[in-house]
Amino acid sequence: MLDEFGGSCDVQWRFDSSMDYTDAPPQPEPVSFDTMECPFCGTTLSANAQACTNCDWTLEASKPAEPKASDAMAILLSIIPGLGHIYKGHRVMGALILFLITPTAIAFAILAAIASAGWGILMLIPYWGAVMLHVWAIDDRVTQKPDEGEQY
Repeated sequence: MLDEFGGSCDVQWRFDSSMDYTDAPPQPEPVSFDTMECPFCGTTLSANAQACTNCDWTLEASKPAEPKASDAMAILLSIIPGLGHIYKGHRVMGALILFLITPTAIAFAILAAIASAGWGILMLIPYWGAVMLHVWAIDDRVTQKPDEGEQY
């Protein structure tokens, strides 16, 4: 063959029959019981892999937060003092706050309001704040239940 300048051209038209010429995505390799795929990049890893060798995925980063109660939800539930404690697994403390301490605090605030032309009712604001701060600071007792699978 000659190119446009009249010189010989070394281009050879070859067809490689072993190559698959298609736009279809490649079929994934079957994953066996002793391997798993990386959730980020799809690299085949051993079943007990703690991190991916191809990307920055780690097992610790992808664990769900189910066993922990949400602090924000506990604080929100503490608008009714004691419910946040019950939500975080402190049932006895929550019941004491809900049925004993809060009614006592309300009774003292009412007595203080009578004695101070209504200003004593403002004592409840720091009480509610203290209950919300306490529920934020205590440890969770909520534990993840083991998955029993489907029951037939």
